[in-house]
Amino acid sequence: MDLTVNEKRVLAALAGKTSCTDVELAALLESPAESAVQWSHLCADRGLAVVEKQVAKTAKLTEEGEKYAAEGLPERQLVSVIEGTIPMKELTAHPLSRIAIGWLRKKNWIVMDKGMVSVNHEAADVIGEDEEALKNLSADAKGTADLVKRGLAVIEETVSWTITITPEGKALADAGLDLREEVGTLTRDQILSGEWKDLPLRRYSVDKLPKRIYGGRVHPNQQILDEIRDLLFEMGFTEFHGSIVQNAFWNFDALYQPQDHPAREMQDTFHLSEELPLPEGWEQVRDIHMNGGNTGSTGWGGEWNPEISKKCVLRTHSTSLSIQHLAKNPNPPLKAFSIS
Repeated sequence: MDLTVNEKRVLAALAGKTSCTDVELAALLESPAESAVQWSHLCADRGLAVVEKQVAKTAKLTEEGEKYAAEGLPERQLVSVIEGTIPMKELTAHPLSRIAIGWLRKKNWIVMDKGMVSVNHEAADVIGEDEEALKNLSADAKGTADLVKRGLAVIEETVSWTITITPEGKALADAGLDLREEVGTLTRDQILSGEWKDLPLRRYSVDKLPKRIYGGRVHPNQQILDEIRDLLFEMGFTEFHGSIVQNAFWNFDALYQPQDHPAREMQDTFHLSEELPLPEGWEQVRDIHMNGGNTGSTGWGGEWNPEISKKCVLRTHSTSLSIQHLAKNPNPPLKAFSIS
């Protein structure tokens, strides 16, 4: 079996230990750990060694996280100053209000009514998983993921390797290995003098393909969208989603765009042959279009055709998703967003 000198060195080092870590092997070979792992993988490809990867995760607080570990999360600090019922204006005057109010609402720690705020003790008096993780941080704690999303902690991964020689590799090492440094490039003098004939030349295989590397990373635009999404989550918003295909009711009619509006023409909108049923209560939208319904408006007048409203289009804007979300959640307050 044709082995490179570095593969031979790995087998020779493992022969006396059977198994060792990448750091130990690197010390034996007097080489960087990365090189030792690379050579070990070459041996593994030949069935002469087994290379096992271990990943250890550790959690670490950021500077902001350390501050809140000592002082408490912003929402915990803010809820502690609410005594009885206070005006929202007074609460927003607190230095932490910009960060904390969204979390107070998301965690249901406060009750808001007509501009007044009080504490929901049933929820606020319970120490949350994120607070537990803040005090006793570990990578596998339930609340650690929330701290990472808020930028209060980071997860660091440490990779280590264990290399074990196989019986085949052990037999090869015991039989003796030529550890002389191989020559991969000949000089002019070595060729002219004939010295090359006595040199241990490195063997090459023209059949072996190089290892494929698939490079990939998150697109910068997606990175920005993810950052915006995280910021909105921290402010207490919820995200809603919807199909790119909508019927004309949600895309146009529910937003009170008349059925003869030029934006509905085929030059401005992609129309599909499919249809979707109208939602419950569609008659109210029809009446407002035709005569204003019970709004006091005169509406657009004319006729309103439900068959046109059923026809599907490729939605021309994300507001069609917003109006559906509002229809499903009619009671304020509501903080929501959609990234199309």
